[in-house]
Amino acid sequence: MFGHVPGVGVGTLFEDRQALRAAGVHRPTQAGICGRADVGAESVVLNGGYVDDEDLGDVVVYTGAGGNDRQSGRQIADQTLARTNRALVENIRRGLPVRVVRGARGDHDPPASGYRYDGLYRVADYWAEAGRDGYRIWRFRLERLADDEARPDRVSEQPELFDTGRQPERRDMVVSRIVRDTAVTREVKQLYEFRCQVCGERVETPTGPYAEAAHVTPLGRPHDGPDTLANVLCLCPTHHAAFDLYAFAVADDLGLIGEPGRLRVHPEHPLDLSHLRGHRHRYEAAHDTE
Repeated sequence: MFGHVPGVGVGTLFEDRQALRAAGVHRPTQAGICGRADVGAESVVLNGGYVDDEDLGDVVVYTGAGGNDRQSGRQIADQTLARTNRALVENIRRGLPVRVVRGARGDHDPPASGYRYDGLYRVADYWAEAGRDGYRIWRFRLERLADDEARPDRVSEQPELFDTGRQPERRDMVVSRIVRDTAVTREVKQLYEFRCQVCGERVETPTGPYAEAAHVTPLGRPHDGPDTLANVLCLCPTHHAAFDLYAFAVADDLGLIGEPGRLRVHPEHPLDLSHLRGHRHRYEAAHDTE
């Protein structure tokens, strides 16, 4: 189940992991991530299990699963982008929220004892880096969803492959898509007349042309990318999603890596190549899953 568990409000306290499991908030009694690589992650627990976790409340830089010593929380081996780590990436691809639970051993406003359900977050980004102990870890930026973004919406039921005479299953899901609108993002769209810098396409709608601004270095911690023209691209929705999910990257000569073509750059667009190099590093890590 993705989204809120019916009858369980934000702030609900649980005595232990068994109580979390019984309520359906977080089903594993040991693992920090509940999910499947081909479906997505339902929930995560923050309880001091990894030394590289950064819990800022509304934003969490979450360390993926694997390679750590359960007693000390120290990393003793590299992590891989597989199983539940891959599940968190699937949340980005499908726009699924993840439930966040905080335990008494956590770093940010922990409950006095047991565990507390702290609401829905979106998985905004993922990347690999060397952790404090020198081993490769996968990190995920989680952002708290506002109340109006966290309301469940009815989605259409999935059609059956064959007519079995059974009613298809219905599910309540929360789908979140946030597109930032700032003076800089409006400027880059106008500079390119709402045409994608990758494919050159311009999406026409009844209310005018549409394009999206993609920040090359993500805003906010831990990347702290600037909201400037040097760090933003004008892309169509398809190439924006592909860029954010590391389906392609851009070389220093502006050739595309991962698909044919070149990035179009307007003479008045002061694009900083260092941001493209940082994205390319994350692209390479995402494709090196061993």
